[in-house]
Order: sequence, then structure tokens, then C-alpha cells
Amino acid sequence: MNRIEVVTRRTFLGGMFSAGAFVLAARLMPEDAIAAPLGKADKAAWNPSVYLGIETDGSVIIVIHRSEMGTGIRSVLPTVLADELEADWKRVKLEQAIGDKKYGDQNTDGSCSIRDFYDAFREAGATARHMLVAAAAAKWGVPASECKAQNHQVVHTSGKKLGYGELAAAAAKLTAPNKADLKLKSPAEFRYIGKAMPTVDIGDIVSGKGTFGIDAKMPGMVHASIEHAPVYGGKLKSVDDKDALAVKGVQKVVTLPHLTPPYGFKPLGGVAVIANSTWAARKGREKLKVEWEAGENAAYDSAKYKQALLETVRKPQKAARNIGDVDAEFAKGGKIHEAEYYVPHLSHAPMEVPAAVAEFKDGKVLIHTATQNPQAVQDTVAQALGINKDNVECHVTLLGGGFGRKSKPDYVAEAALLSKEVGKPVKVTWTREDDIRFDYYHAVAAMYLKARVDDKGRPTAWLQRCAFPSIGAMFSPAANTGQGFELGMGWTNLPYDIPNHRAENGPAKAHVRIGWLRSVANIYHAFGVHSFADELAALANRDRVEYLLDLLGKDRKIDLGQRDARSQKFPLDTARLRRVIELAAEKSNWAKRRPTKGRALGIAAHWSFYSYIAAVVEVEVDDKGKLRIPEVHIAADPGRIINPDRVRSQFEGAATFGAGIAMMSEITAKDGAIQQSNFHDYLVPRIQEAPVMTHVHIVESNEPPAGVGEPGVPPMLPAVTNAIFAATGKRIRELPIRKQLAA
Repeated sequence: MNRIEVVTRRTFLGGMFSAGAFVLAARLMPEDAIAAPLGKADKAAWNPSVYLGIETDGSVIIVIHRSEMGTGIRSVLPTVLADELEADWKRVKLEQAIGDKKYGDQNTDGSCSIRDFYDAFREAGATARHMLVAAAAAKWGVPASECKAQNHQVVHTSGKKLGYGELAAAAAKLTAPNKADLKLKSPAEFRYIGKAMPTVDIGDIVSGKGTFGIDAKMPGMVHASIEHAPVYGGKLKSVDDKDALAVKGVQKVVTLPHLTPPYGFKPLGGVAVIANSTWAARKGREKLKVEWEAGENAAYDSAKYKQALLETVRKPQKAARNIGDVDAEFAKGGKIHEAEYYVPHLSHAPMEVPAAVAEFKDGKVLIHTATQNPQAVQDTVAQALGINKDNVECHVTLLGGGFGRKSKPDYVAEAALLSKEVGKPVKVTWTREDDIRFDYYHAVAAMYLKARVDDKGRPTAWLQRCAFPSIGAMFSPAANTGQGFELGMGWTNLPYDIPNHRAENGPAKAHVRIGWLRSVANIYHAFGVHSFADELAALANRDRVEYLLDLLGKDRKIDLGQRDARSQKFPLDTARLRRVIELAAEKSNWAKRRPTKGRALGIAAHWSFYSYIAAVVEVEVDDKGKLRIPEVHIAADPGRIINPDRVRSQFEGAATFGAGIAMMSEITAKDGAIQQSNFHDYLVPRIQEAPVMTHVHIVESNEPPAGVGEPGVPPMLPAVTNAIFAATGKRIRELPIRKQLAA
């Protein structure tokens, strides 16, 4: 089945392209999905997912279906297509796609944009190139083999040339070639792939011209600020809005529907103040007199919950992976080491708070918002309003940070509900306090690890238990254990060569909204596993790098028991993990640098999102426990690199993000309510706390491209704490570090 076709402008694209444009629609699906049997929907209708058009003036227009939140993806994916098309990048224009199932997966998370769409974008570009060459050959009456595409034009061996614009109309009349007949470029022929191409949005972003969700406007819109129940799942008991309505600019007070399970991405409910400005809405909200019924989560207390999680992991739990006979090996006695680790809740805390403007009119909704997933917006808004999701039109703005928060469109549904209520476009803008107090928090987690070691300190048995509230609880209230995808993030895929190994997971009930945050469950799993490995190395008095390489054993590809196409395409290859450990050690001059009082290096290596990352972190700890990170070396093997500049920036950002989580970030709850409210008590690293220098070393590879947005985060946490142990002798088993060093 050919998945790329010529389409008419009128059929699919309205006014996006002119009448004479050459337009292709290419279906984008991950390779594993393509390999799967076709379902009814696939057989029933053509379902294009990306558009490529060439205007008669030579302009190349690419409709990009991913969201831009600082990664550069709006530029990087189109360069892949433009490269195969042999297009002049200066003549390429980008159009942001609205939310629509015809674009396939639009959820920009999971570090999957390049991984899942690299091949499809190449094929789309190559298809158009083949058709342009065929059109030129037909015009000249020569074999296509005598023609080739070259920098936005087709060239014949005689020297004749025709520009892409001149060929657009003729190419539009041809049938797209079959995928099997496409000849893709060799790496040596790449013009843009592998090069540090510019990011198209940079100019607008740094000059203030870019439109973010918080900038979005509609004619005649009013503004809303919403008071939510302080305790997750709480109900409105009563509201006195007399004083709020007396505030200048306030127009109305609206009670939103109560939140009911399963909670998913539904709005939290609450009381909304509608006004002629955001400021007036907030001032009116301050005057509300609201009483709440706290509900079943009123007793949620972080200190008590931590103890409950630790008690859970101290007892046997359900095995998620089991190799050999761990119990029999421990029964032999000998040298046994055990440790417990704890990571608190974390907030996404993007610089741009959640914001959306929506207009409900004649049964349809028009939306402008900063979202990672416009199709989730369609689903959530449609459900909230009881309308068909095809009647929800979502336009995607730039995002001022996301980290996973903006794939959950509860705040967008709030705007749509309020617009229906007041009969005008409504702009909802959360405050910083709203964002911190009502986030989808990264799960708190407790871990217990135990190992029996031989005379060289090498584990002969390794037991690990974890307990954390699952993201699955948002969609099924009964879900109280880790989902397979969560356990597969650094827990059931231990890369070490240990003959007896068991990974267990225990129950944990969710008392706040739980969501995915940059690198998700890898955060706490990496902290526990790689801290414990460092403890065993210290116990054996062995060099950490040498010990890690020994733990990896012989180079091999590990069978994780998965049989899907993606796991076959991206097996866990310990040789690649070994390579990044060696590279990080080499670049940091590990072998020649010895710890001194208060200053040392730490290392950790982790596999996530199919990328291999090792981090060497240097720390300085003074006599008062003040921590400084002078230098970080990150070695990364994420497969083929599309844009090395963007890749480096992702790992540089991950170094700060990961170090910040380790050092200072923590969300706690008391009497069911979140205690933090803003950046004065939910701490993120300022410039003086970020690593002073971060060096990124990329492994050259021809392996399929994997993730780069998230995998740099997990190894940073244990690398920092392992360095602190080397510098001070103090083992950090609980985050954030600031509380431990101060103790």
C-alpha cells in the first residue's frame, strides 16, 4: 500500500496552497505501527498525515504536525524532508498544523518526534523529488535516468535546467511512485541532515515577536481566573461572590462542573471569575468566599506517605522481571548490601503557565493555545461540552516550556466551558500559584535495593523493589501499581550482567494528579539503580568506571521479552552503553583526576528512549554544605544525528534540569493540599546554581535516530550524588540534596 499520494488543494487544504501547486499527502506512522496488521479504519479511508506543497513560484511549503517548545523540532523535521527533496532551505516555508487525526500522532512528547517520523519525512521528500525529476524528463523527452534533482531544480546531463516551480503543475498530474521504487539519498549525499541548521523560530522568540499561548487573543474576548478546590477531588460546598462582583471590571462568576473519576485530563472544576482583564479577574477571585468539601484525599500527608512507601518496598512485592534464583543466592549468606532511596513529587513548572483562549459558537469551538497535543485538546473539549471532536478546531502556538505538562489540556477545556457559559471568547490564564498547586505531579517514589557480592564486589544476586503512584490512576482509579511502560523506564531493563536478578513493584495509591514529566519514571529508577551500583563499587573499593564496565559484562543485546517492531529496531545494546561510559570517562579525564576534600567526580550511565547516555559530574561542596557543579561531561549515543546543534542544546538543558531536580526541587502535601506555591518555595536552578560548564560529546552513529529531549536527565541525578559521596563521604539516598547536605 502506497502511503504517499498527490492530493488536490481543494479536497484537503482549503486556501493553504494555490490552485497550481503540487501537493503531496504522506501518511506518518511509526514503523512498528506500519508493520502491524491494518485495522478497519486503515482500510476504510485514505488518512494523510503531512502535507508537502510546491508552489509555481518555487516555494516549498511543509505542514509540520509537532509542537515547538524549545527543542527546535519545527525546524529539524522539515530539514529531513527538504534534504531528500533537494530543496533550497531558504525557499522552504513552514505551516503549523491544527489538531486533526489526519496528521497521525501529534502528541509532542516521549522524545519520539525524530524517532517516529524520520523515515516518513525522508520518504515524503524523496517521493516529491522522484516526481519532479519525472516531470522534467517528460518535458524534455529524455529518460529520467539522465536527470537529477539539484538544489531546487532538475538538471539534465546536457546542462538543461528547470526549477521546481516550473515543474510543479506537471508533477501534480503524475502518480506517486511506490515506496519500493524510491531511491533515498546516501548519508554522503545529505545536505542538511547532520548539519547545524538554523531554527526558524529563533528570531521571533528572542525578539518577542513569537506568539505563545499566553499571547493568544480573540476579538471580544473576556478573561477568567479560576479558584480550584485545594484538595484533589474536593467539592464546592458554597460560594459568596458578592464582593467579587463589586470589583471593577468583573462581569460574572461561574461555577464549573465538579470533577468526577476517571479524572484523565478533565478540568478540575471550581469557581471562575469573568472580567474584562486578567488583572480584574484575579482581583475578583481574591474576593470570593468559598467553602470546600475536601473529600477522600484530605488526609494526604507527604511525610506519612513516604513512610508508607518505604514500608511497602521493605516487603516482598510482585515480580516484574525475574532472572535466576535470587532467594537461593541470598540464602548462601556472605557479603550483602542493601539501601533505600526516595524521590519526592516534582512539578513541571514551565516558564509559561497554562493559558488558552476559546470561543464556543453554533456548536463549534475555536481554540488557540500552547499545547503539546492538539488532538487531546479536541478529545477533552469535546467530552467536556458534549460535542463531536470534529467541531473542535485547535490552533497551536509556541510553547514557553512544556516538559509534559502541556500534553494535558484541562486548562483548555476550562476556557471552552466558560465560553459556552458566557457567550463570548474566554481567555483562561493560570497564575504561577495555580500551576504549582494543581499540576500533574511527577510521582513520588521509594526504592529498596539489595545485593549479594563476591570477593571482587561483583553482585551474584540483585533484588530491587519500587513503589510509586502510577500515571495510570488518572485513567483508571483502580490502577495502583506501575504500568508496564513505567517499569520499563529503568527498572525492568537493568543492563548489568547479573546471574540472579529480580525487579519488583508494589502498590501505591494516587492522592494528587500524577503525570509524565521530562524522562518520566526514569528519574527515580535511575537515581535508585545507579546510586546503588556506586555504593557497591565503593564497598569493593574499586574505580567507578572500571566497576561499571565490569557490571555490563560482555557486549550483548539484551532480550527484554518484547516482540514488537520498535524493540527489535532499538534493542538494548550494552556495547553502546559501554562506549558512552568510556567516552565520558575519556573526555572528563577521569583516570587522572583524584578526589580532594570537597571536590570530586561522579558517574552514572542510563538507557532511555532508546538512547545511551553517560554523565560525569564534578561537584564542589564547602564546609557549610553549599553545592556547586563546576563541570559536566555528557556522552550521548542517540543514533543518527539530524541537527547536532539542537542535540547539544537538549543535553545541555537536561544537565541543568537534572541537576536542579537532584539539588532542590520538591513538592509536598499537608492535609491534602500542596504546600508549595511559587518559585520561592518550589526551587529550580538559577544561573548561579546551574552547572558552570557542560560539555556534550556525541557518538557518531548510523543506527536509527532515537530520543534526545529526555534521556539526558536520568543519569544526572545519581552522577551528582555519587560525586558528592566521592567528595565528602556522605551518601545521598533521598532527594532533594539541599535538605540532606544541610542535615
